[in-house]
This record gives sequence, C-alpha cells and structure tokens, in this order.
Amino acid sequence: MPVYEYQSKDPEGKSCYRCRDAFDVMQSMSDPPLTVCPECGNPVERLISLPNVSTAQSVRSMLSDKNLKAKGFTKLVNEGDGKFRKI
Repeated sequence: MPVYEYQSKDPEGKSCYRCRDAFDVMQSMSDPPLTVCPECGNPVERLISLPNVSTAQSVRSMLSDKNLKAKGFTKLVNEGDGKFRKI
C-alpha cells in the first residue's frame, strides 16, 4: 500500500502538531484522499512527494564502462587542461 503525505492547508493557523508540518498515512490507492486532519479536524491537502524507486542493479554496475557501451553511451574521462579522452 502506498504512503501519502498530508499537510494542513493553513499551517500558520490553529493546526495541531501533527498537521502543522507533514504527516504520513498508509492508504490504498482506491481510498479517497483525506480532507481533514484525523487529530484536530482542520482541512488538509495531499502533498506531491518523490517516489521511492529501487533498481536491481547497483549504481556502480549501471555506470560501468561495459554497461554504458552496451547501452550506446560514450564515456569521457577528464585528463586535465580541458582535454577529455573517450573510453
């Protein structure tokens, strides 16, 4: 189940400790979004947050010379003084 972030629509107003900043709620994708804070009843809005994405490969193996070449990329190595060498 996804985790959604909510925050008070008026954080400077009379919001509680929970909705003044942001709070997380685990909900099904089919559940309607919350409209009020479960603690104090003030209006809240759902925030857009970054998804948590993981890959099967490590960053090191994804950026390896062999993998970059197989994907059609060219890797340049800085040799100094504005000179680059292709790998």
